[in-house]
Amino acid sequence: MKKLKDYILDSIDEIRNKVSWAKFNDLQSSAILVLVASIIFALVIGVIDFGFNNALHWFYKEF
Repeated sequence: MKKLKDYILDSIDEIRNKVSWAKFNDLQSSAILVLVASIIFALVIGVIDFGFNNALHWFYKEF
């Protein structure tokens, strides 16, 4: 039981004193970057899907 208690206390000490936490502004900038990149990626995939959908409809309608 002492090993478990020491492990938990050491973990808490490491989280409080040895881990470098990112600043809020850095996190906010990263989140905005991910959001913008996700929107751009979704739009590109949507345009490709729309194009293939129309091409296949035209192909099956003609042949």
